[in-house]
Amino acid sequence: MAHIHCTDIVKSYGAHPVISGLNLDIPNHEFVVFLGPSGCGKSTMLRMIAGLEEVSGGRIEIGGTDVTDLPPGERGVAMVFQSYALYPHMSVADNITFGLRRQGVSKAEIAPRLKQVAEVLGLEQFLDRRPKNLSGGQQQRVAMARAMIKTPKVFLFDEPLSNLDAKLREKLRTEIRRMHLKLKTTTIFVTHDQLEAMTIADRIVLMRDGMIEQMGTPDEIFERPASRFVADFIGTPAMNFVTATLEAGLIARSGSIKLQLSEAEFPSLNPGQEVELGLRPARMDLCAPGSANALTGEVVLVENMGAEGQVITEVDGAEISFVTQGFRDLSIGDTVHFTIRPEHIHVFDPKTGRSLRKD
Repeated sequence: MAHIHCTDIVKSYGAHPVISGLNLDIPNHEFVVFLGPSGCGKSTMLRMIAGLEEVSGGRIEIGGTDVTDLPPGERGVAMVFQSYALYPHMSVADNITFGLRRQGVSKAEIAPRLKQVAEVLGLEQFLDRRPKNLSGGQQQRVAMARAMIKTPKVFLFDEPLSNLDAKLREKLRTEIRRMHLKLKTTTIFVTHDQLEAMTIADRIVLMRDGMIEQMGTPDEIFERPASRFVADFIGTPAMNFVTATLEAGLIARSGSIKLQLSEAEFPSLNPGQEVELGLRPARMDLCAPGSANALTGEVVLVENMGAEGQVITEVDGAEISFVTQGFRDLSIGDTVHFTIRPEHIHVFDPKTGRSLRKD
């Protein structure tokens, strides 16, 4: 079992706190992604779990064992870094098996384990090559194989795809997810890329300033953001935000914008209350003039995204964008009408930034 339990974790560098009283529970076999902007503490947290950073306070347990003060080699974890860190003078096979050979594992035991990880990661034809003769994606797969062959209880990935181009990142994301489903090993993956997190995670731990801002499935994080920060960080194109005042009947008004909110989702809102609305571009589309919850704007820019396009409009002097398949019929300067359903509108407290949606 590789259940990870972190209690009141604190990490400081001198007088500078990086992690402040973080609590986290990761069930066995779960794939969790630590997500957040640079400097939020996600890599530091991963390195403390790995034993590469000392814990200033708190307790880390893996599989029910307190590993807070154990060295990395005794924790049952394997880590894949952003840097491949391969030995250039060794073959792929020797790079993968180096750790086992150092531990004195016999050749008879190493051979079938090497065969298995090479098959899983599609490295069979590269085993005799040197790292310099491999592409970046192939080298990262070798680094992953080197971690896999140790059969660890926990896999830790620290931004392993950052050095790769977009096509390779997409391919390796799929391979990492497939590997996890096959091996059923508890996995923690660190990234600053929200698309990466959304596509591979069972659960996302979104961090901010050394704390957990929200933890949940990709759907929960996307559909029910706990704060304006989460709503703004997750989703491409980025969410639109509009300051509004509530009127009777749970109507939010801001200049020419008049939107009906969902009473089921926001039963505690009151007339006269100032709020901040969150409108996802992907949840809005073109509509006929006079439609319910319609906004009217002038097209400022049309961005071709392939099957869909992002249309950036000016509404009451502010930019609001939406996504539509009908973007090819639009030109700069056109007047457009677009709508959003009440259940897709997010409402935040303008002072605290917290969502006002009911729990």
